[in-house]
Amino acid sequence: MKIPASGPTAYVEQLPAERKSAMMQLRSLLNEHLPEGFEETMQYDMISYVVPHSLYPGGYHCDSKLPLPFISIASQKNFIALYHMGIYANPELLDWFLKQYPLYSKTKPDMGKSCIRFKKPDAIPFQLISELATKMTPQDWIRLYESKLRK
Repeated sequence: MKIPASGPTAYVEQLPAERKSAMMQLRSLLNEHLPEGFEETMQYDMISYVVPHSLYPGGYHCDSKLPLPFISIASQKNFIALYHMGIYANPELLDWFLKQYPLYSKTKPDMGKSCIRFKKPDAIPFQLISELATKMTPQDWIRLYESKLRK
């Protein structure tokens, strides 16, 4: 579900009422808990948290004009999605997340490679997402990203 918006606030304002509160809470906790240096922006029609060009001038290898993506949140057709590139690139972080998930949710995680899907907004484990947000600094992400590019 594409939601064209000029910025994160405009994106949230366009959401259906049943998703707006959860997306506002996700956005708020990411802004609060992500380590200093990540920047909130719009990327690929999603609210995104990126490593800005001021910290990583090379940008994203797929399009160097774009800052390096890290986390995005989006309201998709059938779910709210959190895309976390660190989980995709770091097996230890993924393992930690999968072990912690049952402590915060009664359901199994619905995941793709970097995507965590939440079909019910009231079932999002916000506390776990808060903890996940603290696990990687921009510098950690840059090092991991570059190590994966070299392979």
